[in-house]
Amino acid sequence: MKPKETEKNWPQYVVVVGCGRLGSHLASKLSQAGSNVVVIDCDESAFAHLAPEFSGFCISGDAVQVEVLQKAKVSKADCLLAVTPDDNLNLMVAQVAHEVFAVPKVMARVSDTKRESVYRKFGIATVSPTRLAVDFFLGAFRKTEGNG
Repeated sequence: MKPKETEKNWPQYVVVVGCGRLGSHLASKLSQAGSNVVVIDCDESAFAHLAPEFSGFCISGDAVQVEVLQKAKVSKADCLLAVTPDDNLNLMVAQVAHEVFAVPKVMARVSDTKRESVYRKFGIATVSPTRLAVDFFLGAFRKTEGNG
């Protein structure tokens, strides 16, 4: 049986740091789309959040430790997604992936919008759930203004 092809422009090998709601959903979707995925989380029970169809690998450990990243073969990754709820952890892991392991695409979740500029200084793309929610709500107001 032929393996599924990944979605166009999606990375072949992805390391996801954090297996909470966001990380588990991302890892599951990427895996189902055909990417090879490794998930790292300190809490082994977090892997229960992954979809039953998840076909990647799980590593229990602290992603700040270089040995854990080496075990995940981060140096071979096309992309690393640091999506824990801890901005400091995400920044540290993203920096190490970018600077030490030369991962081509590094993205991090950042809750505190004031910290986004710090991430950008290090060449790390960010996704801010806070900023996305604010933009969504303000956009919804603009849509209803023209309808009333």
